[in-house]
Amino acid sequence: SAGDSAGTETGEIGDTAYTDTQDGVLINSDFLDGRDVASAKQEVADRLESAAQGERAVNYRLRDWGVSRQRYWGCPIPVIHCKACGIVPVPKADLPVLLPDDVSFDKPGNPLSRHESWKQVDCPECGAQAERETDTFDTFVDSSWYFARFTCADAATPIDRKRADYWMPVDQYIGGVEHAVLHLLYSRFFTRAMRETGYAAMKEPFQALFTQGMVTHETYKDKNGRWLLPTQVEKRDGKGFHIDTGEEIIVGKIESMSKSKKNVIDPEHIIAHYGADTARWFMISDTPPERDMEWTESGVEGAWRFTQRIWRLVNDNLANLADEHAPQPDSFSDAATGLRKKTHQTIAAVTEDIEQFHFNRAVARIYEFVNTVAGFRESGPDASWCLRESLETLVKLIAPMMPHLAEECWAALGHRTMMVEAAWPAAEPALLKTEEIILPVQVNGKRRGELAVAPGTDKQELERAALALDAVVRQIAGKPVRKVIIVPDRIINVVI
Repeated sequence: SAGDSAGTETGEIGDTAYTDTQDGVLINSDFLDGRDVASAKQEVADRLESAAQGERAVNYRLRDWGVSRQRYWGCPIPVIHCKACGIVPVPKADLPVLLPDDVSFDKPGNPLSRHESWKQVDCPECGAQAERETDTFDTFVDSSWYFARFTCADAATPIDRKRADYWMPVDQYIGGVEHAVLHLLYSRFFTRAMRETGYAAMKEPFQALFTQGMVTHETYKDKNGRWLLPTQVEKRDGKGFHIDTGEEIIVGKIESMSKSKKNVIDPEHIIAHYGADTARWFMISDTPPERDMEWTESGVEGAWRFTQRIWRLVNDNLANLADEHAPQPDSFSDAATGLRKKTHQTIAAVTEDIEQFHFNRAVARIYEFVNTVAGFRESGPDASWCLRESLETLVKLIAPMMPHLAEECWAALGHRTMMVEAAWPAAEPALLKTEEIILPVQVNGKRRGELAVAPGTDKQELERAALALDAVVRQIAGKPVRKVIIVPDRIINVVI
């Protein structure tokens, strides 16, 4: 079967193809058609090298790292300044150097430089009066190796080699973009140093790196240029007005939340009004976690409505469910089988999405799954059993994101144990087979229709079906077809 969507612009190359640099598939790219971005880069490099027109190279943009800071917070630098001996390291027996607890922050500058009893010390070489170094290390110094110490926090030596080698490297590094380069670089440097000096065996400190985006919000100013909090502004007819004065305010650009620009949202207000589950669901709903996300009141409202929909879906179907201990029926109707397939396909997809940090995709699949369950209208023992399986699966799938709602729904379904004690659902392989997939059909990069076909359909058959679509025929309008690009089970693009 085939469906037309003439005039639809969802397949615009400028809106889609150029923006997905991670998972996208190349089209209109000659010998790179059908490849993902990573393999396409490798192919280009291979061809340039084989033709002696270029070679692979890594360019490092390294700078000297100034590690000292004129502040109290940080690791003391273990050196002593002596007028006679110069810079003298603190003896190992006196390590670690501890910061004093009785510092005063009543004046600008570094309080350590004013703490005479801590600063004044005898030179360990000549015994003359000397001074400690009052600068402290950048905190990246100690945070660049502490993960190795975590494996052996009770060891008498800095690192217990046996335990560090057992636990390291760290499985997953999660940090903001400000850590993506510098801290990672310093950690790799320290890890190399620990390896070279025999403290540990690992070559790299982290197996996987993930950097999350920032939360953004509109900025607001009054007519005098003073920043305003979002709670001081109300929107009417697309404009912003000061709540207290009624004066129109200046709506600025969307920026990362910062106290200086007052475009911050108090999470306590959101949690008190909507609940933590709603706040968490909204945060992961629409934007990949590695990208910046815009905080909007309408988005929070939408997330809250979805939590209510799940609660109603569970409670409205309680009378239609099989007993929680009922055995699985021997056979199922076509409709019940369809629901079971959707349930287990959702389990597999959401599990993979969560494992790969694709939380927004997991959310989208759960939205789709809820629509499917809500539309199930069959009755009978097999339908009742399937409906319970689907609802219990739904509750388990939302548990990592909405644990409070999940627990309430779990109890409503008749369970006497905690949801958190239940096992994560496992997909049945036999139910994961897809009988039909939808392929978007483009003409010169613009989506013009779609085909519903069996997975693995022959390319020639796909080409014939695509060229026969009414919307495609109208676009071709007698013009010659230069080529038809087919990415198996993904997309078809007709080039005229």
